[in-house]
Amino acid sequence: MTSNWDVKFALPKRYKGSEKSVWVEYIQLALDYKPICNLGQGFPDYPPPKYVTEALAQVASSKNCLLHQYTRGFGHPRLVNAIAKLYSKLVGRNLNPNTEVLITAGACEALYSTIVGHVDEGDEVIIVEPFYDCYEAMVKSSGGVCRFIPLRSKHNDTSLSTSADWVFDPEELKNMFNEKTKLFILNNPNNPLGKVYKREELEMIADLCKKWNVLCVSDEVYEWIVYKPNQHIRIATLPGMWERTITIGSAGKTFSVTGWKLGWAYGPANLMLNLQMVHQNCVYTGTTPIQEAVAISFEKELPRLDSDECFFNYLPKELESKRDLMISALIEADMKPVIPEGGYFMVTDWSPIATKVNLNSEQDKYPDYRFTKWMTKNLGLQGIPVTAFYSEPHKHLAKNFVRYCFIKRDDNIKKAADILRKWKATLKSHL
Repeated sequence: MTSNWDVKFALPKRYKGSEKSVWVEYIQLALDYKPICNLGQGFPDYPPPKYVTEALAQVASSKNCLLHQYTRGFGHPRLVNAIAKLYSKLVGRNLNPNTEVLITAGACEALYSTIVGHVDEGDEVIIVEPFYDCYEAMVKSSGGVCRFIPLRSKHNDTSLSTSADWVFDPEELKNMFNEKTKLFILNNPNNPLGKVYKREELEMIADLCKKWNVLCVSDEVYEWIVYKPNQHIRIATLPGMWERTITIGSAGKTFSVTGWKLGWAYGPANLMLNLQMVHQNCVYTGTTPIQEAVAISFEKELPRLDSDECFFNYLPKELESKRDLMISALIEADMKPVIPEGGYFMVTDWSPIATKVNLNSEQDKYPDYRFTKWMTKNLGLQGIPVTAFYSEPHKHLAKNFVRYCFIKRDDNIKKAADILRKWKATLKSHL
């Protein structure tokens, strides 16, 4: 029998349905089973650039005592100036560092401040699937209504699939918009697909946002990880879109320091004001030493943005070879990888080997959860189930997919390949 205490202190209604987190569950799964090769979580297993860590060490040992105290609430002055300088060049307009840039506790807080700051009771928010799971929870906690539109694969099975094969149905997209639509959330490049949107696709979204007076929230944390010949186009640069776009960025993804939890948002001052109000009444200010170190790191890169020496340009070249290693390993294991155009994740169709795996020991509703847990426990290889990136009505579209992360040391990717190779050999020996 439920007590009055339990009723009174139950989770608030606005968070109902958001209790389960794939990240909490799978981090615990890794701790419990200690997989030989964990390709689930999205972070590097090798050091970030030396100049980045040296910058933090420099700040930590600085005689400037103010670097260990509170800094400006909306962003450390040195950092907002560096970010404004960077994006002024990239978006082709002069950003005001004090009114058009906000520094946050990771990109997640930038998203939270944006969504909570703009969504009111009953507002509709269009979310593209697959999507990072926090989008849905943030919209719901704001009293908003989620409207989901999936990217669908047009792959014809005659060649290797790529993330470019996953596209909108133009009519379906058009019909998502109405007078109640407040926000459109775009993730470009997309996690987990690695899709890099083409100009025509972005123009389609932009035209609808302008027609219905909708704010575009562009999550671009993987902006620097784009594989040639693909190009990252910032939707804020399209005609008429600066005044209706808030763009999200991440130091964790930009400099390979996810544990630093530093993000930012930039956009027109009138829209940024709402984010500032949420931020100042939530975290108030970020970590001063981290902000100073990231500012120093940006200042290192700004003069060489167009050079091969720039880490932003070097990283995708480094990751391309890792991506190809992963592709080979998955094909050899008889799975079907979706080759990403950007990011450092690879969505893979595991259904070709479904008959070789006995998933009866796992009780989860969706087969991708059962498959990834079985692989973790029995083979020591961990991935993430892709249904976690879909709304309940559309989870069936992802039940045959698993996400693997390849921003890992080559020897760990090869270790994953060895695990799959040995398992395949074992299966053949039992035939």
